[in-house]
Amino acid sequence: MAAVTTTTTDTHIRPLRRRLSPGRIAAWAVMTAIVLVTLLPFYWILRTALSSNAGLAASPGDPLPVDLTTGGFERALGLQSTKEAIAQGGAGGGLKFWRYLLNSVIVSTLVTVCQIFFSAMAAYAFARLRWRGRDKVFALFLAGLMVPTIFTLLPNFVLIKELGLVDTLLGISLPTMFMTPFAVFFLRQFFMNIPKEVEEAALLDGAGKVRIFFRVLLPMASTPVLTLAVLTYITAWNDYFWPLMVSYSDSSRVLTVALAVFRAQTPQTGTDWSGLMAATLIAALPMLVLFGFFARRIVSSISFTGIK
Repeated sequence: MAAVTTTTTDTHIRPLRRRLSPGRIAAWAVMTAIVLVTLLPFYWILRTALSSNAGLAASPGDPLPVDLTTGGFERALGLQSTKEAIAQGGAGGGLKFWRYLLNSVIVSTLVTVCQIFFSAMAAYAFARLRWRGRDKVFALFLAGLMVPTIFTLLPNFVLIKELGLVDTLLGISLPTMFMTPFAVFFLRQFFMNIPKEVEEAALLDGAGKVRIFFRVLLPMASTPVLTLAVLTYITAWNDYFWPLMVSYSDSSRVLTVALAVFRAQTPQTGTDWSGLMAATLIAALPMLVLFGFFARRIVSSISFTGIK
């Protein structure tokens, strides 16, 4: 009996190995193909950035870097002189990378901080406060999600021009600095899932609505707030068309717009593809790292708020 018992226990403890069925093999093959197709553009950008312009012209289809060099990154970071850049077939004008990077950081940070703060207060008002016409106002506010962004570009530009904020960092940030329908909807879903007993207990302790929001509910919403902050920061960082309309000089030009300027500085031999891809990779790398670091939190937070 003891031997039988031991055998039964070992059978339960031992993990069951799943057999490789044709369906599982096909699923893994499809997923592998999707991953490779997704990563291929990033590899091609890196391959082009590490190649010389002369080598790219001679062997455009070579899968490996041609004439391996870091000249593209040096031109993108402004570390090469005009003479050295022209000698390597690169753009003559140096890219003021650090200035454009600082502008992108300022704009993205300003948009993220202000939008999260005001959107959180609006979401709290729509989720926890009782006032006449609340649901109707929220439905009207939520209808803003159906308005394409391109329809608001011209009115926003006229407003920024009338305020005298053209070619300024504040003018770039202002249209999305206060709140967006998605941000309010995202945080409202979380606030609605918080038990009312938590708020009632704080009211019994003598806390007011403002104190409950800042001392109780907002700390509980740290994960959704962090998720929304990451998404907002990435969106503000990658924005191109609106900063292109508003900024005209280096003082307000962000990194995404600067890449187009770098593209326009083409030498006589052709486009500086090596320097352009190096600048693109450097501009995208911080957002790739940021999203990769918070990817698991973003997925779990979206699942918790009930957004499908």
